[in-house]
Amino acid sequence: MKRCKKIALALTLVLMVSLLFSTTAFAANGDVAGAIEGTWNDASGQIKTVVNKVVFPAIDLILAVFFFAKLGTAYFDYRKHGQFEWAAPAILFACLVFTLTAPTYIWQILA
Repeated sequence: MKRCKKIALALTLVLMVSLLFSTTAFAANGDVAGAIEGTWNDASGQIKTVVNKVVFPAIDLILAVFFFAKLGTAYFDYRKHGQFEWAAPAILFACLVFTLTAPTYIWQILA
């Protein structure tokens, strides 16, 4: 019973915090698309800056670590079995190249 109360309290706290920090976008005359577009236009600069300077570098770092770790394990498997498995390192390398180049073109696709 005590655990159930803790979970309920935690969910209530999360709900209250989300309601506290959320904002309402009002649509004039039922123009919901215009309200969403206006909100995006107001916040797009900040969103683009955060994504380009925080999100993409974090993803790049994670993929680079996984790529080199997988390359190392593939090399040790090659030393053990005599056959090099290229699939996993190739997929990680392709994902790394994609995320490294994504900031140059992703905003033209989304805009």
